[in-house]
Amino acid sequence: ASPDTLAAAGYAKGVPMGGELAAAPAGKAPMFLVAAIKDPQGANLDRLQVGKGWVDAAGKTHEKVFDVTWAGERKPGADGRLPPVGSTVDVAKATYTNSIGAAELATVWTDPEFDPALRAFYYVRVLEIPTPRWTAHDQLRFKVQAPKGATLTQQERAISSPIWYTPAGA
Repeated sequence: ASPDTLAAAGYAKGVPMGGELAAAPAGKAPMFLVAAIKDPQGANLDRLQVGKGWVDAAGKTHEKVFDVTWAGERKPGADGRLPPVGSTVDVAKATYTNSIGAAELATVWTDPEFDPALRAFYYVRVLEIPTPRWTAHDQLRFKVQAPKGATLTQQERAISSPIWYTPAGA
């Protein structure tokens, strides 16, 4: 499906970023269409994540991040964590290649831990593959050694506005 088709379906059948979900029908959990396309001049994408925050019945706040789709054939480990995408960064040259990752990622995700009685919010986070950090560029440009312990690579990310869930009677 094209980005225009995905957006049209989302607006016709769903709630846009920044919107509010009303009380869930009995036995139903919210489903989210999440999609991202890389910047044409930027790095490929590593993964899409959904962040969820909620307040439990005792008033305590919680937050959890779910990896919902990713580039490559990686599988979550026994601990549920997704292995790193890898890296093509050449720190000495402050360069990288788009030979890993994906140009676009999309999936439909349903909250596996949904409780219709609890207020919640959801947001999408997209991570790019590793790229050289400004410290790597400065090291090359000024022909100096970065300070010991300096981070020379990074994974850029973008975060959507949240979608809010309000239970019935709240």
